[in-house]
Amino acid sequence: MPIGAGSNLHYLVGPVIAFVVLGLLALFMRWAFGSSTARVRPAAPAGDELLTRIATVSRRESAHALRAVLSDAGIRSTIRFPAAHRADVLVFPEDADRARALAATFPGPE
Repeated sequence: MPIGAGSNLHYLVGPVIAFVVLGLLALFMRWAFGSSTARVRPAAPAGDELLTRIATVSRRESAHALRAVLSDAGIRSTIRFPAAHRADVLVFPEDADRARALAATFPGPE
């Protein structure tokens, strides 16, 4: 049914269609990308951590130097900065004993 030339409704048809399409897109995006309790991964138990802390140092440079020593020994490591002037050096549990032995002999920068 065509809209008459004298009617003011033909100015509303375009915006109404645009808003309907935007609403449908918003609903689809919410359905496709929305969070759901079924998709949330459970947190790891408190005692089952992936990495083990082997040293805590007060300077960023010391942490990077220790990490370089561990890397030279073939031990993968990372650094975590939990607070100002504090850096934790972390390794995988299977490398923790060797890493602690190296960290104990590490003098750090002076």
